[in-house]
Parts: sequence; structure tokens; C-alpha cells
Amino acid sequence: MEFRKVKPTKASTAVAEQILQAIKNGAFPVEGKLPSEAELAQQMGVSRPTVREALSALAAVGLIEARPGIGNFVKHPSESMALEALFILENEASCLEIMEARTVLEPPVAELAARKRSETHVDKLESLAHELAGLTSLDRFTEYFDTDKRFHLALVEAAQNNLLAAVLVPLINTMDQHLYREFTREYYLKDEGSIAEVASLHAEIAQAVRAQRPAQAGAAMRNHWQRMWRLVQGEEPN
Repeated sequence: MEFRKVKPTKASTAVAEQILQAIKNGAFPVEGKLPSEAELAQQMGVSRPTVREALSALAAVGLIEARPGIGNFVKHPSESMALEALFILENEASCLEIMEARTVLEPPVAELAARKRSETHVDKLESLAHELAGLTSLDRFTEYFDTDKRFHLALVEAAQNNLLAAVLVPLINTMDQHLYREFTREYYLKDEGSIAEVASLHAEIAQAVRAQRPAQAGAAMRNHWQRMWRLVQGEEPN
């Protein structure tokens, strides 16, 4: 008899599997409302961000729909959608791990960029920050998100360190993943006010790099990620 290798399962995958099983069993029909994130987290013994990661995968494939201020509703349940959601969760990097890594690595890179940048680097960062400020409407989310990624890559470029680039460029490229994009859309860039506020943080980073103020550049980047953590944990941003 042949056995297959055991693959560790993410907590968010296990959460999604339980939700999918409940839908399959008829507990939540089409247009049925799922329990709140807080209820799901308590019942399954996981953190609220873990639940949010699972729900993002279900939303990314169209299985559920998040209605702001109301909750999450079953939309078009199907076996193929369920399999696709689980595949995304198991094969794409965890949004929470991406956030942890970028929270640790990007503030010092912003500081280094402020020390080592050239005029060309600064011009590029300020141009991208200006673009972001003009893309704050919800119907331009994809353009905003793509420009946001280009800003962070430009900041790595301004730091002028090949070893850091080798680590950070693949990490920033995880922004192209379905799960991370949906997760960010739902919990961080969820309305035009939030998008505008985040765009202003990018402008602060660009200005600090221009002024060659490392501490200020690092602080602005930390504010960016701390704000995202607060929102993902269900808190209000400061």
C-alpha cells in the first residue's frame, strides 16, 4: 500500500473547510448570512485575522459576498469554487505572514533609501505617490493597487542593496496573488477614505526620502503597516 505525504494545513484553510462543509450541509443556503467574524473566531479557537484570511479566499472565487456593515453572505456555492478557494489558501502565501515579513523588513529599507537615494529615485517615488493620490476612487482599485506595488518596488530600488532586493522583490510580488489582493481590498483599502489615507502615507515616505530623513521615512512606513494590522484585527485606525 502506498501512502501520500502529509502536508501541513494552514489554520485559515481549516477555517475555510469548516465553513464550506456547513454550506454543503445546508446550514447556509444561497443568500444565507454567515456568522460574524468574531463568532467564527471564537467557535473555532482562532484569531480574527485568520478568519478574515479564510473569508478572503472564499470571496476571491465568488463563493461568498461581503456586504459592508452587514456581513458575509453565501453567493454561488459550488464544488469547483470550494476546491479553488482551498487551492488558493494552500498554495499562495499567507496574507498574515506577508504582513509580518513586510512589517519587519520595509521600515529599515525606507530608512536606507533615505540615506542612499539618487535624484532619479526620488523623482520616481514622488511621481508614483502623486499617481496614487489620483487613484483613490473604488472603481480604480486595480490601478491603485498596481501603482502601490510599483511604489514599494521603487523604494527597494532606491535603497541600492542587491541582497535586500533579492529578499524583498519576491515578497512585494506576492501582491499579485488573488488572496492578498482580495484581503487588502476587503480589510485595508475598503473605502475611498481609507485609500486616500494610505496614499498620503506613501507621500510621506517619498517626502522623507527626498529630505534624506531616515527616521521619518521608517516611521511613515511603520505607520503604514501598523494601520493595516489594526484594521485586520478589527480595530479602528488611529
